[in-house]
Amino acid sequence: MFENDKPFERIRYATEESGSVGRITLARPERHNAQDFLMLHEIDRAFALAAQDDAVRVVILDAEGPNFSSGHDISGAPMEVVNFCVHHVGGFDQPGVLGHMSAEEEYYIGMCWRWRNFPKPTIAQVQGKVIAGGLMLVWPMDLIIASQDATFSDPTVAFGVNGHEYFVHAWELGHRKAKEILFRSSAITAEECRELGMVNHVVPNEDLHAFTLGIAKEIAERPVMGTKLAKMAVNQSLDAQGQWNAIQSAFGLHHVGHANARVMFDGVPVDPTGIEVIKRLSKA
Repeated sequence: MFENDKPFERIRYATEESGSVGRITLARPERHNAQDFLMLHEIDRAFALAAQDDAVRVVILDAEGPNFSSGHDISGAPMEVVNFCVHHVGGFDQPGVLGHMSAEEEYYIGMCWRWRNFPKPTIAQVQGKVIAGGLMLVWPMDLIIASQDATFSDPTVAFGVNGHEYFVHAWELGHRKAKEILFRSSAITAEECRELGMVNHVVPNEDLHAFTLGIAKEIAERPVMGTKLAKMAVNQSLDAQGQWNAIQSAFGLHHVGHANARVMFDGVPVDPTGIEVIKRLSKA
């Protein structure tokens, strides 16, 4: 079961507005909120806490520091499976491809899909850089509110893979823009994302917190039954378009990329040139 009383190390979780708004804050600014498996587990645990608290009607996901998230932690740390309540798959300790694929299936696909189907409205409050795996934190949220300095990129083609694991690029960006971003490994601005329909609002940096909280308060005043049903109806429209099947298919292709990298780069699961692209985007 969840260890609800265990302190968080990578995030913070609190409620505000008399408990009606939950706030999950990525708290690793010294690493530009790069996500290791502990951070992902803690985000998942915080969402579980918010789901179980009937007073919470809306959840905001935000981040400390100048950048929302630089994506997966590429420090070279080994894949470590954190001891937690597994919802999706097992087999993390199996040898070869099976263990690696099972862990990614839980940490990326399983968690993202749970957050996408979280029974209450969610809002991503985004500033600075959002790179690759950082997108898999914001895209499962219902609304995205970005500061004027926010940029979004997925340079994973430079690693020899088709994109980060929660592959909803065509829905978020449209199929042609999704291809361009992946092929070119380039960043796009918050305003362009708003024009594409991926971002709901773009606001000055100094107004980001207050503006996001204002929308959360407005939503929190709506009947819980209404917001729950509305979210289910929109998500089921995406389901009818085949979004879940597409994610699973792209995840399989992702692991073809992993397999190719192991052959091409002597067991190192990423192309070193891809790391250089991530570093360039982080400094841009």
